[in-house]
Amino acid sequence: MNSLMQGSSTILNRDIVVVGQQPWDTGIGSNCKNIALEFSKHNRVLYVNSTLDRITLIKHKADPKVQKRLSVIKGKEKGIVTLQENLWNLYPDELTESINWIKSRSVFNWLNKINNKKFARSIQKAINELGFKNIILFNDNDMFRSFYLKELLQPTVSIYYSRDYMLAVDYWKYHGEKLEPELIAKSDICVANSTYLANYCKKYNPRSFYVGQGCDLEMFSNPKDKSIPADIAALSHPVIGYVGALQSIRLDIDLLEYIATQKPEWSIVLVGPEDDEFKASNLHKIANVHFLGGKDPSVLPAYINSFDVCLNPQIVNQVTIGNYPRKIDEYLAMGKPTVATATEAMSIFADHTYLANSKEEYVALITKALNEDSTSLQDARRAFASSHTWENNVKEIYSAILSL
Repeated sequence: MNSLMQGSSTILNRDIVVVGQQPWDTGIGSNCKNIALEFSKHNRVLYVNSTLDRITLIKHKADPKVQKRLSVIKGKEKGIVTLQENLWNLYPDELTESINWIKSRSVFNWLNKINNKKFARSIQKAINELGFKNIILFNDNDMFRSFYLKELLQPTVSIYYSRDYMLAVDYWKYHGEKLEPELIAKSDICVANSTYLANYCKKYNPRSFYVGQGCDLEMFSNPKDKSIPADIAALSHPVIGYVGALQSIRLDIDLLEYIATQKPEWSIVLVGPEDDEFKASNLHKIANVHFLGGKDPSVLPAYINSFDVCLNPQIVNQVTIGNYPRKIDEYLAMGKPTVATATEAMSIFADHTYLANSKEEYVALITKALNEDSTSLQDARRAFASSHTWENNVKEIYSAILSL
């Protein structure tokens, strides 16, 4: 079963095991699922759900997803589900313990190894049943439950995929500060979807690569409905807009206030659900700021299409600094001039967006974006966004593997 297509960055006919944070039956999209689908075009792929842990079982026993996992653990249902040709989903048949609350590192590590052995045992059974050989192990940010899988499963290649700076989140921070660097260091390669995260991984493993980000942009590049939504149609132009969750941990409320008060002739439009800080903010008292609420994803292109300039007014912190901002691709896929906060992760967009380092720069760059927009600039933005496909993303992962 030889694997490599000579002279290209495609890997063929390999057996790939994917572990990560998000199970296949999660209700939201996931990088890892898209990558697994792309892998499966030329390879056999086993996508492994996270194990059912005891606290989740106790708290959410009635949940159909928990019941499904419990049924597999009890042997009442098969754990391997065929999703499509070359792609299987595994519901592990082991119950693991909830241990992240334990502060003793030695006790946590002992119990975590037991959890890892259970997880590996379930995966190994599936590997045997499917006849997988010489596996490639692809680990999507699963630093606890999959910490020992390299040793336990003995893959031919082990890959750690960094797509978020997990240590900024309290749940991962305490034990993760020790375990993630160790996991990065012992992986054969690390791949990351932002330059910031690739550089973070390089601190512990020189075989770390920026592989970009795939996006599903069809609904933005070829919108079905170009009509102006009713709740934006009456607003005066220019319309300066943002689409996405309005979360104070990610967005700069003071910056939005500054823009709105400096330019009362601009309509500042915010489309998305608000957290408590946004709901309580002074933005609601400013006449030219318009909160339009959360919308069905299918209508978001119509809102973006109505904007004269798109914003991504991020606040810079550990949560945001390394994240790949997929919404920028959505804006650019529609040809829209876009002003965003300058971060290391945004550097790859520098030729096609306006990057601001201060609130004053934001106002100046929005003005510039309004004044110099053109058909040629719009076409260049669309072309750039269209290069961010899952196929190209996975080709970069293959290239990283082939560098070994």
